[in-house]
This record gives sequence, structure tokens and C-alpha cells, in this order.
Amino acid sequence: MLDIKNIRDNKERVLQALLKRMSPDLLDLDGILNLDDQRRELLVELEKLQAERNQASKVKPNEETIKAMKDLGVKIKDLEEEVKKLETELLDKLSALPNLPADDVVAGGKENNRVIKTFGQKPEFSFSAKNHVDIATDLGLIDYPRAAKMSGAGFWVYVGDGALLEWALLNYFIEFHRQNNYTFMLPPYLLTEQSAYTSGHLPKFRDDLFWTQDKLCLNATSEMMLGNYHRDEILESNTLPLKYYAYSTCFRREAGSYRAEERGMIRGHQFNKIEMFQFTKPENSWTAFAELLQNAEKLVEGLGLHYNSVQLAAEDCSAAMAKTVDIEVWIPSMNIYKEVSSVSNALDYQARRGNTRFKDVDGKNKFVHTLNASGLATSRVIPAILEQNQQADGSVLIPKALQKFMNKEFLKK
Repeated sequence: MLDIKNIRDNKERVLQALLKRMSPDLLDLDGILNLDDQRRELLVELEKLQAERNQASKVKPNEETIKAMKDLGVKIKDLEEEVKKLETELLDKLSALPNLPADDVVAGGKENNRVIKTFGQKPEFSFSAKNHVDIATDLGLIDYPRAAKMSGAGFWVYVGDGALLEWALLNYFIEFHRQNNYTFMLPPYLLTEQSAYTSGHLPKFRDDLFWTQDKLCLNATSEMMLGNYHRDEILESNTLPLKYYAYSTCFRREAGSYRAEERGMIRGHQFNKIEMFQFTKPENSWTAFAELLQNAEKLVEGLGLHYNSVQLAAEDCSAAMAKTVDIEVWIPSMNIYKEVSSVSNALDYQARRGNTRFKDVDGKNKFVHTLNASGLATSRVIPAILEQNQQADGSVLIPKALQKFMNKEFLKK
């Protein structure tokens, strides 16, 4: 959520920043400021009446003062209800605004995304290369039909070496983050509406989440849980930055988003992911961003996979994020790059929603900055491994970093 004071003090700058990612007809900063003006005026009047009541309470009561106190109490109650109504309306309008894009984030959508780094080369094959669905099926790694029988479209079952490959990836990620002294967490998968609001998924992305009859949602990413870990807390300055990573299965409805070329594991309702997360002081925010990006890139490079790092344009960033760099691996059969990690800085946007602050050296409470990065998601890493490392005999070379977890060099029939 944006700071109303920043909107008031820097309206034109905020307006121009939001126009990088919003249509002008959806943006009404004057309406938001007018609501805040009304709220402020009522608060002044309310404080005045409360002061009158406090003063009157010091006088010995008689019939006249008792009646006056009752009338004053009614006025105060009515005003409190008006203030509450205005605050709710103001919060709704502020909550609907996305984060301000960072200065170096360009306006527009996907067409303005920019490759900032390339690792490795596209593989070339002297044989007729196969897609990851056929490779996984031929080698008995993934069972798609039985998963569809159990759960419907958008699911799969890891089998045998396929399950071991998935687990080897997770172990590789976990070992990497342990060496970097991040704290490991296994959070719950079900979250309250407040948690989904803090992460920025509510109110706009409600329909992208799975909801239970108890009004809990299944996590779409571990970022949702980790961002709420210190909600409504005041952290000590000397504890920052706090660096966490979590494993979770993630669940997304992805309603209406499937395309014919996104079959197999490219897009599904359920996938496994390791997420990195940091709570930092504002002045260290972009240093933390660079660290998270470097960590995510090292993980992909450790697998020997060709990828691009892509800085997203404003409209392609998640609403809660000021800046995002996606790491996209090459999927040969699709002739396209697919994201395996998003590295993002939310600045104080999520912290304001979750009321997560720290006490600075002067004893003042300030909002922390929150950052997250996939480290990594597996459901597109495996297709990239299968397709980029396929051999002429139908086998697949296992990345060296994973061989110690699988005790073999190749995936074979």
C-alpha cells in the first residue's frame, strides 16, 4: 500500500510513476486526497468534541450537564461512525493502487521487457529433438494421464527417477541457501485473508487463489507466508536484514490462462518451489535485491542451463512490486524462454499492509522493505533440463550438481 503522505506531498511524481503501469481513467489521486481531507476534518471535529466531554466530566453533574453529556455522546458516536466509513473507503482505494515502479523501470507491458544478461548458448542437436512431455513419458518420469484421472487437467505425478529428480533439485536449492546462511522454514500452506492482503494478492487477485470453505486460501507462493511472518511486529534495527528461505508446494487456479503450447509442466495448478525472502532497512533495499538476483542466477548456472535475465516493464511487474527481474530458461521445443525465478523488491508496500516496522537508531518506528525471489521453482526447470540435456539415444544427462543426489549420470529407460 502506498503512503498517503507521499501521495499528498508528491502528487505529480506519484501520478507519473503510476501512469507507467496504469491507465489514466483508472487513476484518481484527487479523489483519494479528497477522502483523506474529509477524514482529517472529521477527526479535528471529533477531537474537539472528545475534549469537551473530558472537560465536562470534571464538573459536578446535574440534570442539565447529564443531558448535555448524553447529546455529546451521540454526536461523538455518529462522528466516529462517519470517520470509520471514510477510513474504510480510503483504505479500499489505496489498496487498489499498485506499487510505484522504480525509477529505472520503463513504462508499458511485455513488449518493453529488456534482457540484461544471457548465460550459455542455445543447445544444438544433431538428431530430431523431442519435447519435455514426450521425454518424460518415454523415460517413465512423469505420469500425466493418471494425474488427470485423479485431479483433472493441470496436474502431474512424478514417478521413479522423475520423483528423484524433483527431490534432487530441492536438495540442491536447500544446500545452496544453507551455505549462504539463510534461515530455513517450512510454513503452513493455508493462509487467512489478512495474509493474502498483506502479500498484495487481495483484493485484486482473489480469483487466482484456491479458497477453502473456512475462508482460508492455499498459498500461491511461499512469499505469502514469509511476508506475514513478522506482521504487526516492530523489529530491532540490529537484527536486520532478516534472510529466510522456505519450501512449499504452491497452488494457482490460473483460470483461463492455458494455451496449447503450455502443456506438460510449463503451467500447472500445483508445483514445488523454494522461495528466498528478506526484510531489510530501506537504505539496504537495493543491495539486497542484487544479492537475491545473484543467488537465483547462480542456481540456474549451477545446473548448466541457458537462460536470460529480463528486467520487466512496469505493467508486467506484479502489482505489489516496484521492480522485478525474471530469470527465464530456454525451452527448445517451444522456441521460447520461460520464467523459473522472479526477483522482486516491494519496498515498503507490503510492510505497510502488514504493519511490519523496525526501530531505527533514533528510536523511531519505520517500515521495513521486503524482497523475494524464487530460488527456484522446479516445474519449468525440469522441462529445461530434459530438453536442453537430451541425448541422441533418448537418455538425458543429469546436471552435475544433481548427480550426487541421484547416484547416476543419466536418466534412461
